[in-house]
Amino acid sequence: MISHILHVLQTHTPIDERERESIEKFLTVVPTLVDPCNEEADISHVTASAIVVTDAGDKVALHLHKRLNMWLQPGGHIDAGETPAQGALREAMEETGLPVRHHEGDGVFFHIDTHPGPKGHTHYDLRYLVRSPEVTPAPPEGESQQVAWFAWHEAEAIADVGLLGGLQAAKALLGL
Repeated sequence: MISHILHVLQTHTPIDERERESIEKFLTVVPTLVDPCNEEADISHVTASAIVVTDAGDKVALHLHKRLNMWLQPGGHIDAGETPAQGALREAMEETGLPVRHHEGDGVFFHIDTHPGPKGHTHYDLRYLVRSPEVTPAPPEGESQQVAWFAWHEAEAIADVGLLGGLQAAKALLGL
């Protein structure tokens, strides 16, 4: 699973300098990790997230992260036995309550961002393009209840630098 991502990243064209640096860090650090997707195994680990786009491709769903108080894409830790693509899809369903599915096949990886996580951890976040009909988000109890659809320009205006690269890469993938 991780060996496939390592291979993909060796030929992946970054959208910006931040993603270029994230790829470099991933290729250097992740192969040294004993259990790369296990958040308990090391302070550095692979996570997965989803850029959720309407079927029409004109909007993106974001949620107001409970701890960070920032509008972000859904995502998080990868459960044992999951691929990163499966983890991204599960997190998108859990955090938005939307009927999501992969853009293509078993998942389309298109962006990576390395950033600090809680407890001094480093997250190597693999991003996947996910689609949903434009229905009202219905996040379950315990998740942020602030989930909304944003036009691309609105999402870009409120995005932090890590999410901004992901949004730009998603638009490029969609030909927007």
